[in-house]
Amino acid sequence: MAQYTGILCHITSLPNGLKDGEEFVDYIVNYGASAWQMLPITPPDEHGSPYASPSAFAAWDILGQSDKAELSEESYWLEDWLLYEAIKEKFEGKPWFEWPEEFRDRHPSALAKITTDANAQSRFMGRWKEVQNYAKSKGVSLIGDLPIFVAHDSADVWSHRELFLLDENGMPEVVAGVPPDYFSEDGQKWGTVLYDWDAHRSEDWHWWKQRMARMMRLFDVVRIDHFRGFHSAWAIPASDENARNGKWLEGPKDELITALIEVCGNHECIIAEDLGIIPKAVTQLRKRHNLEGMSVLQFAFDDDNKDNPHKPENITIDRVVYTGTHDNNTTKGWWQTQQRRRLIPYIKDGESVCQTMIRLAKESPAGMAIIPLQDILELGGEARMNTPGTAHGNWKWKFDWANL
Repeated sequence: MAQYTGILCHITSLPNGLKDGEEFVDYIVNYGASAWQMLPITPPDEHGSPYASPSAFAAWDILGQSDKAELSEESYWLEDWLLYEAIKEKFEGKPWFEWPEEFRDRHPSALAKITTDANAQSRFMGRWKEVQNYAKSKGVSLIGDLPIFVAHDSADVWSHRELFLLDENGMPEVVAGVPPDYFSEDGQKWGTVLYDWDAHRSEDWHWWKQRMARMMRLFDVVRIDHFRGFHSAWAIPASDENARNGKWLEGPKDELITALIEVCGNHECIIAEDLGIIPKAVTQLRKRHNLEGMSVLQFAFDDDNKDNPHKPENITIDRVVYTGTHDNNTTKGWWQTQQRRRLIPYIKDGESVCQTMIRLAKESPAGMAIIPLQDILELGGEARMNTPGTAHGNWKWKFDWANL
């Protein structure tokens, strides 16, 4: 049996955002779970995706506000974010690389003219602390999500150009993504910029240490999205329309992971998202650091491969098992789209397909079973959170308290 159960639900799916935080924690407890996993809480891109954020650090402050301000530990990133936000508004939303030279290149005299206001970020942190403390009092852990990459048009790239693979004009020649896989025959071109790992190494991983420290102030556990990017990253020519012609660039591997675990203080604080076509070297990297990986039951019934790591009988204690993730269809939608005959032997009399998958997750030897709220509510494809490779119609699902 899985040692712990968690519920996956992003803050944007709550009817009133973080205002409903305590009430949702109560729901988690009443369900019998002890963890709340959410998607990145950083500001989303223009399509609503939190995985290509204009900041690796800032909160999307419209998620919730408190009358009480709280922002005493955020000096590393805060001023750069506030400047970026103010200058972007000044130039009608243009990306930083299209700003006038004195702002694009951060001339001190130009930046000194900009007035910034930290009120929204500090009031968000005040509200976050209220929910965080309530969750702790109820024995509920908060699981955050750290996208490995950030957007080109971001406060981080603008303020730390030397840490990213950019040309002398601040433009990328290659961008991040993944090769063709389960989700897309053309692969996925994310467009996020790649890191200059040598530059990060020369500053002793300071940017990454600060980023992980920020996450640990917000969450109890952090899921690192696209963990394999620490081993190697798919670099796609920026001018290409799809991701087919990319190539693998070596990553920092053990060096950075060791540094991040030191910041966390414990390897149990990290979940490594290792989905997709994962070479043995990446699995070995994860296991060397005793990190939990991920298994997704929806991937278990598409083939007869006995070694499929997502099959219930192959799930091990060093995994976190999901019925599906934010990138999958809901379990009901997945079943209705194409009934997987290989699942039928696992279904007990009287069970719905969602009940079967939830039971399989909870009965697995994984360290934790995490269930998307949509599967608990047995909702169909209309409640899907994201369809990879598409730019529209995602990240919009909300539940109604009456449904719970």
